[in-house]
Amino acid sequence: MPELPDEVVSEARRLARLARDASEDAAADAYRDRLDELLAEHDRVARVRDADATLVCYPADWADDDGTVHPTDIEDPDRAEEVSLAGGGEQGDYADAAERNAELVERVADEYDDVHAENAAAFAAFMNNHYARPMDTATDAERAEFREEFFPRNAWPSDEQRALLDDSLDAVAAVAEDGDT
Repeated sequence: MPELPDEVVSEARRLARLARDASEDAAADAYRDRLDELLAEHDRVARVRDADATLVCYPADWADDDGTVHPTDIEDPDRAEEVSLAGGGEQGDYADAAERNAELVERVADEYDDVHAENAAAFAAFMNNHYARPMDTATDAERAEFREEFFPRNAWPSDEQRALLDDSLDAVAAVAEDGDT
């Protein structure tokens, strides 16, 4: 069985984190359903090992009809892929990301108005808690997730914040670029 593509692993991690962190059971169930569908396309099944906050994506053929996996029956455990749900992985750890994001929010606050600073702070919270990475490393998909899912539900934005969100994200990119040149 081939390894899971990196983009599938990344999306599986994102969905598992969203399910774990969801404040409503219905939202958590929806994220878990999307995770199951994603992995089913690759003949995989997901389990979260709570003891060490690890997503285990194992071959579907390891499970009995009732979903039980018997570790003693597994001949090649390397066929499973384990993904940590803690921290940000390759891009650095939470503390480094949070420090960088706080610096970027401060720069936005210094160079732009309060609305942009509030939006930048919301984006920082999202990147810290969901990816443990600096805002200026966010992918287009992560920015879209922030705009469409996190921001409306968790930032409690004003109408002005909503209207200026794209400009605020541009401000984050601008201060990051200005500060790094």
